Amino acid sequence: MTDQSEGPTTGTQTLLSAPDQEFAPVARELDGQVAVLTMQHRPHNLIGAELFDAVIDGMRWAAEQKARAVLLRSGLRNFCAGAEMGLLLDGAERGVAPDLDLTELLRVFDRLPIPIVAAVHGACVGGGLELALAADLIVAAESAKIGCVEATLGLNPLMGAIQRITERAGAARAKEMALLARRYDARTLEKWNIINRVVADEQLPQASLALAHELANGPTVAHASTKAIVSSAVSHGVQATDEAMRELQKDLWKSNDLKVGLASYAASGPGAARFGGR
Repeated sequence: MTDQSEGPTTGTQTLLSAPDQEFAPVARELDGQVAVLTMQHRPHNLIGAELFDAVIDGMRWAAEQKARAVLLRSGLRNFCAGAEMGLLLDGAERGVAPDLDLTELLRVFDRLPIPIVAAVHGACVGGGLELALAADLIVAAESAKIGCVEATLGLNPLMGAIQRITERAGAARAKEMALLARRYDARTLEKWNIINRVVADEQLPQASLALAHELANGPTVAHASTKAIVSSAVSHGVQATDEAMRELQKDLWKSNDLKVGLASYAASGPGAARFGGR
């Protein structure tokens, strides 16, 4: 379930300067208007209370810093190789699910009013895949190995992978991935619409950061509305979202970005607006 090598792979070195919070499970830094969150919880970014809380705190920090996009990446060899065994053993011994509310992370990611990009390399399995699926966009290195491996432990995914794969790829693929517990190459999952983009290993740092900056330079208020509309459609269906759309779009009509975008279109045509995120 884990890759035993600790160091970063050659093609997936840190995107910027090395994070300076050496012992933090998640290092935080701002690159312009992008909040870069680097998981570095040795040896394999295994999800337990410490990393779980640090990722959530990092997302809240990004909002406090008024970042306009988030890049979630790993500074280790693997993106995330699953859950800490202690977390699972505790639940098995007590005969109940772990006390850690794993759905809290899903709520935090979903309600964060800015786009989240996950940059995936190495092993991204079990809870690691679920962490990536909670993001808005996933960019993966070509050599990444990705899958729901919980069935090898007598489990199934605990943090939303089954339902999110069902949304993206359909029931048959969700059952295949959860029941067979295989690791898939990134290109296959791109074809299945489970991840958004695959790049060569050496291009992952630049490509994922560039995508995060593209989002950060966009109309931030409209992006928040887009996230809310998609979440509503997934949760409540198209008809209910049609009814709620006016409410979900109300803030963008008050945004300065809309004024800027309309003025830019009138002066220079589409695609030339410089949005301020307000």
